[in-house]
Amino acid sequence: MPVALVLRHLDIAHLGNLEAVLRDHGYDIRYVDVTTESPRDHPEADLVVVLGGDMGAYEKDAHPFLVGELAYLRDRLAAERPTLGICLGAQLIAEALGETVRKGKTVEIGFREVTPTEAGLDSPLRHVARVPMMQWHGDTFGLPSGAIRLASSGAYSNEAFALGDYALAVQFHPELTAEMYETWIVGGLDELAALEIKPDDLRRDALANGPAMQAASVAMFTEWLGAL
Repeated sequence: MPVALVLRHLDIAHLGNLEAVLRDHGYDIRYVDVTTESPRDHPEADLVVVLGGDMGAYEKDAHPFLVGELAYLRDRLAAERPTLGICLGAQLIAEALGETVRKGKTVEIGFREVTPTEAGLDSPLRHVARVPMMQWHGDTFGLPSGAIRLASSGAYSNEAFALGDYALAVQFHPELTAEMYETWIVGGLDELAALEIKPDDLRRDALANGPAMQAASVAMFTEWLGAL
């Protein structure tokens, strides 16, 4: 049975609606809390999924575990082993490939459309075209050398990129479920207030866009897994 190692930075971040897709593809799913243990302590996985978190990839002094995680990802990507990065996970992949992650010009929170590039329309990202996807990030990075840009948003040019068929990085949250979103909203009330974002507006957007986003995300992830 193939193994999917899921690198977790927060207890409120998990695979969400992507978990069923992995199980349908026969994966044994194993979570690793990278804040307390190293992924190197686990046998080599067939797939690594790097989830989001509330820290920046550049906050290594405050979160020293990031140093080891980046080294692990650097080795894995050099070996062209299947790897998926979501939000912080995408940023860590970019940094592991030599880019600098930095604070962006704005924070994207809520459902926003991402626009696939020409290459993106010929990839699994085609499923998210014209579908508002949930965003919750304010960091960005340059396109890594050798990577192909797959999607952009109104605020950021690198919403998704790929390395061959083995690595996919997305800034948005294809894993999101309604239950996860509510947990994030409640946990992020101070940040939302500072940004003058009303929680009930996010909830209304989720009711309107959540089902289509989940369907598009499952289709995207299913196609990507099938090409590994």
